[in-house]
Amino acid sequence: MQVQRIESPGGIKAFLVESHDNPLVALRFAFRGGAAQDPDGKDGLSYFVTGMMDEGAGDLDAAAYQELEQSLAIHMDFDTARDVITCSFQTLTENREAAFELLAKVLSAPRFDADATERVKGQILASLKFDQNDPVNIASRAWTSAAFKGHPYARPVKGSLDTIPEVEPADLRAYADKVYAKDNLTIVVVGDIDAATLAKDLDRIFGALPETAELAAIPDATPAEGPFREVIEMDIPQSIAQFGQAGIMRTDPDFLPAYILNYIIGGGGFNSRLMEEVREKRGLAYSVNSHLFPFAHACVFMGRVATKNEAVGQSLQVIQTELERLAADGPTEDELDGAKRYLTGAYALRFDSSAAIANQLLWLELEGLGVDYVDERNALIDAVTLDDVARVAKRMLHADRLITTIVGKPAEMPPQALAG
Repeated sequence: MQVQRIESPGGIKAFLVESHDNPLVALRFAFRGGAAQDPDGKDGLSYFVTGMMDEGAGDLDAAAYQELEQSLAIHMDFDTARDVITCSFQTLTENREAAFELLAKVLSAPRFDADATERVKGQILASLKFDQNDPVNIASRAWTSAAFKGHPYARPVKGSLDTIPEVEPADLRAYADKVYAKDNLTIVVVGDIDAATLAKDLDRIFGALPETAELAAIPDATPAEGPFREVIEMDIPQSIAQFGQAGIMRTDPDFLPAYILNYIIGGGGFNSRLMEEVREKRGLAYSVNSHLFPFAHACVFMGRVATKNEAVGQSLQVIQTELERLAADGPTEDELDGAKRYLTGAYALRFDSSAAIANQLLWLELEGLGVDYVDERNALIDAVTLDDVARVAKRMLHADRLITTIVGKPAEMPPQALAG
């Protein structure tokens, strides 16, 4: 895979993987910002903005825009996370010029009409009401609120039933004006387009954006340290428990050993330690997993278990015991070898389409790794030793300091694991 570095006559930079096998062009681009840039009292504003990006632009109202989008067979999807707004855009080669012209209108002249704003607001509120009855969502929001209290990361990305009604078209426009800017932009293009053509198209799509973004400074954060327990009662036969603590940042030299460690703990599905101990040996839960989430200003190691109310305490005790064991003894050689084989062997599957390639390269650039990391990544994983993972397990895993949020009606709790 040859990655070209392109710069337009107007100075806009992008990465290009040129491929003429299919008559498609896939763009993946991002603006740094996301939900962390939501103003106080306007939680969910970034999420609201991304929901409005297909609701009219320039001289096209929502109906006219969506009709043209469909006639051109364009796929466009804006999304927001805590640190970034992303867009996935795909068009047929034969429609490229018209599709790019439409995308330029979306970015430089989104309409935020009052009627469209009210319609999307209603959709978000309906989704939030649904989330109020989703135990996984409730546990996750409670965990994030406890871990990042006082930090922008504590805000719910989708907002709340209190904040979304307060959003007006002027708020949406103000957010877009401060975040959508050239110095805040990362672009990857994959598909049926050459470098000279793309260089011109970059100015056509992004050239009207402001030169600089107006972003609030976001401080680095360390998740709060437990032990801490919150039980949110819900009359359901199965409880959801989310547990976690600080992880290891993506820029830390120990991140890859931590990434492998997480696979061994609960990221490897049926090959993971927690699945073996909680489900296979004891039949306590149908699902148990863990993840390592590196954000721009924090990282969390987080896991979740779903189990019947009578088994919540025992399940969490087994999880605590296994985390303590890994911190004390590290993983086995077989566990490490299995994790490395899977993580290196499955990497190629992340590049199975133009859109997937664009997405992978975009995130490598956003995380500060650079697109050349594609060629280095598997060798770096292979170089991680058993001593590396054991050392990182001692550094990262503190089972007696977990933050745990539980939704359901747990019958009993292990006090040592969840005191606080």
